[in-house]
Amino acid sequence: MLGLEDKVVLVTGGNHGIGAAIVEVLEDFGAKVAYNYRSEPGPRGSLAVKVDVTDEAGMAEFAERTERELGPIYGVVPNAGIIKDNLIIKMPAEDWHAVLEVNLTGAYYTIKPVLPKMYERQEGSIVFISSLGGQRGNIGQANYSAAKAGLIALAQTLALEAARYGVRSNVVAPGYTETDIVKGIPEKVQEVLIKQIPMRRFAQPKEMAWVVAFLLSPIASSYITGQVIPVNGGQYF
Repeated sequence: MLGLEDKVVLVTGGNHGIGAAIVEVLEDFGAKVAYNYRSEPGPRGSLAVKVDVTDEAGMAEFAERTERELGPIYGVVPNAGIIKDNLIIKMPAEDWHAVLEVNLTGAYYTIKPVLPKMYERQEGSIVFISSLGGQRGNIGQANYSAAKAGLIALAQTLALEAARYGVRSNVVAPGYTETDIVKGIPEKVQEVLIKQIPMRRFAQPKEMAWVVAFLLSPIASSYITGQVIPVNGGQYF
């Protein structure tokens, strides 16, 4: 239906949360999905590899293994991310660097080994997972918001560089989504957050995954590149 049948897609952080939903939805559309994880593998996927996105050599080998075992990589979804929240004046430097390294540099390590072959094949789609915080900032998340904003700039720069090779680059910017992180927020705080969302609920992980599938599609989104798609229930335009 979306033209993703037998397409090989590499997803980072595909063992839980939004990443696991992306793996599931893409497989339901017929794609072959490889993903990495740091602790325990998830329930779905054609190939699961234990490797950290901050390991440049390891990510290059992950890409090579995916091509060997599953076939040419058509799509990439840099999704892996961590949070280490604090106010700027209280934020340890190591927490700043850790979040930037995983959330932004990790995405760079993910796409770099894949791009040359995509360019050669004149085909491909990359969908970065940013955040509401990457669009407008968020108190206590200077490191996270900076990294997620950086992903938007990275994606849009890549869109300009890659267009001549038939490779597209877009961004999904989720709002508050029912993942373990949001579920761990105190109930009273959740109630306050929901009141700020026009649709009066948190998103489900699959609601992000369906947008990712649309942007990966060589049929449904073939002329879309360099765009940021907010999926936040109307909280921010």
